[in-house]
Amino acid sequence: MPSTLLLAPRINETGLQLRTAAGRRGLRAFTAPSWRAPRELLGERVHLYGGPLFADAVGRELGLAPLEPADGWLAALPREVTYRRVELTTLAAARRRSVPAFVKAPADKHFAARVYPDGGALPGPDLLDGDTPVLVSEVVRFEAEYRLFVLDGTVHAASRYALDGELAVAELESGPGADGPELAAFAADVLAAATGPAALPSAAVVDLGRTERGWAVVEANAAWASGGYACDPNAVLDVVLRAAGPLAELPSAERPFLRTLPDVVH
Repeated sequence: MPSTLLLAPRINETGLQLRTAAGRRGLRAFTAPSWRAPRELLGERVHLYGGPLFADAVGRELGLAPLEPADGWLAALPREVTYRRVELTTLAAARRRSVPAFVKAPADKHFAARVYPDGGALPGPDLLDGDTPVLVSEVVRFEAEYRLFVLDGTVHAASRYALDGELAVAELESGPGADGPELAAFAADVLAAATGPAALPSAAVVDLGRTERGWAVVEANAAWASGGYACDPNAVLDVVLRAAGPLAELPSAERPFLRTLPDVVH
């Protein structure tokens, strides 16, 4: 059965690139006109690229299997690759902290991911339940940050996306003094450490960064909801197709990484 790449209604630059890449390899690309599952795609073999809210809105009805790293992936990694303390906890516990920390929701963007001076600056119980999972990290400054699209445990595409916390997209360089070789070596160490509780789905995005103390993992995210920056769109498409494809074709080994999709009543 032919495949269709379904794109969210608010298509971004990566979505436009993936639509072109899909067309070049004979895949149908369909931009959703709304936040409902397109009737014409029901029963079809569909892959998805879009944000978590879009996946939640259409995924169950279209029989999709969006894969994402476990909430505690970063906290489960050894300190040798995180270079900082990272804890998976609840928002209620984070609100009781009295020192600065970087706090973010593991997957969904419930609130701004940033350094909070103390727990009192986090969203209150009137906005978010206290049992909302959050990652609390020791504060570090990343001099440069890189996005890696990972497929079957190897880097399939990579790009720089930030310098000193500011957006600075660029292709990787491999000449003298370039970060490319060091990044590749550190990425291999990180992916080798991604086992057991720190295992990744077969298709995912991993962000790595260079600090004044050395290389460190930034975070991991779902490939189907991540920007490609200066990565090769064809390589990104390979990862996206695996990361959010038909549930009926999902291997049993990937089920622990399956996003829980809500029932949507129209």
